[in-house]
This record gives sequence, C-alpha cells and structure tokens, in this order.
Amino acid sequence: MDERDWLGEQFEAQRPHLRAVALRMLGSAAEADDAVQEAWLRWDRADPAEIHNLRGWLTTVVGRICLDQLRARTARGERPLTAALAEDAMADGGADPVREAELADSIGLALLTVLDTLAPAERLVFVLHDIFAVPFAEIAPVVERSVDATKMMGSRARHRVRAVAVPTSADRARSRAVVAAFLAASREGDFAALLALLDPAVTFRADPAARSAGSPGDLTGAASVAGQFRGRARGARLALIDGNAGAVWAPGGTPTGAFAFTVASGLIVAIELICDRDDLARLDIAILAAER
Repeated sequence: MDERDWLGEQFEAQRPHLRAVALRMLGSAAEADDAVQEAWLRWDRADPAEIHNLRGWLTTVVGRICLDQLRARTARGERPLTAALAEDAMADGGADPVREAELADSIGLALLTVLDTLAPAERLVFVLHDIFAVPFAEIAPVVERSVDATKMMGSRARHRVRAVAVPTSADRARSRAVVAAFLAASREGDFAALLALLDPAVTFRADPAARSAGSPGDLTGAASVAGQFRGRARGARLALIDGNAGAVWAPGGTPTGAFAFTVASGLIVAIELICDRDDLARLDIAILAAER
C-alpha cells in the first residue's frame, strides 16, 4: 500500500465522526460534506509523523473550518441555521426523505434551534466538548482563547442551551392537547383529523414485546401511521410518560402498554409503543383524568 492509499484509508475511518461534527455545527448536509472534504485536503498536505492523535487532530480541523463558515454567515447576515437546514432539505425541487431522516437522526431540529442562540465560538465549544468530549485544551487554540476562558465559554453555552431546551408549561400543555386530540380522532376513526395532527414524515416504532402481540414494527409517513391508529385507541388513556404527553393501556390501573409521543411545532413527529414489562416499570407514568 502506497502512502496516499494509507492516508485515504486512515481518513475514511474517521469520516462518519467528522461528518457528524460538521452536521451539528452547520445544520446542512451539503456544507458538512464540503467541510469534511476540506479537512481531507488539509490532511493530505499534513505530515502524519507530526500528528499523534489523528481523530483529535481531524476533529479540531473540521471544527475550525466550521467556525470559519459560521463566522462568514454572521458577517453576511444570513438566516439562522434552522432556516438553512429547512432550505437544504427542500433543495432540488422537493424533500429528500433519506437526507431528512439522516439530518433528523444526526442532529435533531430541536437541538439546532437551541444552538442557533449561540455565537459561533460558543457553538463550537459546546458541540466539541459537550457532544463529542473533546478536551478544552484542544478546543482553546481553535477559538483563540486560554483554556480557562474556553471553559467559561463552554459553561455559558451549556447554561444557555439548558435554558432554551427546557420545555415550558405552555409547551407541555400544547403537546398534551395534540395527543388528546389524536386519541379522540383515533377512537372516532377520523382519518382526516389524524392526518392533520401528524407530521408528514412521522415515524412509528414498536418494541419486540409489542410486535409479538401483533403490532407492526416500524411505520413511516402520516398515511401509514393514521391508518394504523384509525379506530384503534378506544382503550388508551391520556397520560404523562416521564413528564411528556402520552397514552397507556391500563386495565385495572396497571399499564400493559404505553405510547410515547414526540410533538414538535404542533404536530406529532414520532410515536413509540412500549410493551416490555421491564421497560414499562422504569417509566414514570401518571394516568390523567378522562377528557370530558
């Protein structure tokens, strides 16, 4: 194997990690790919003998590239990263389901929304340290701060993320109303109402215990999920599951199955059916009073 082949092999082993870093920093699959490609060019020009921790070196290189891109966006007055993500997902005349699923799994729109509140350098420190466990000593040179100043920046970013990320009581109330309306539409067999409450790319997942009892395993798309729930929630009761809106089957007051809902922007984006006894026992379930 010649040296270039070896360099390429070493880089490709790190590519998934580097792309994950870039996606969280930039919120755009296309721009993340560009950042990773630029990192490859810098690796190709580097002296491998001087690099003792390839993963760490490449991570900080990608971080520096992303930081430069974020600063350029700010200087140009571009729209927030969440807008860039939406535009990227709808490029070329329509949404790419594979790309949307990849972005949702790798980033999460909620996380991007929170990270939009951070300055570029704060965002870099938070992503590298809190998400990818890069030491502050390695991040400090990238943001051109001392290690202590970088730690303080990370602390500020962490507090801001937590403050924005915690759902308000109004958020919880809206989610509960959406789930209650979904259960009502399910009981009534109102397919149109179910569709109106579901995100077009909604997913349904059932655990092995639920599948063994006859539930489908995985469903994707509003029509498939609405069809599964049409007329089938008569025994489900509105509940809080680990503090979030959900539903349970609880004959005699003992839960035998739980639906965990994820609600974003007033629409249900994910439903998980949990029937495994051990998993149910670990959930904090509070059955709510019947709707009137």
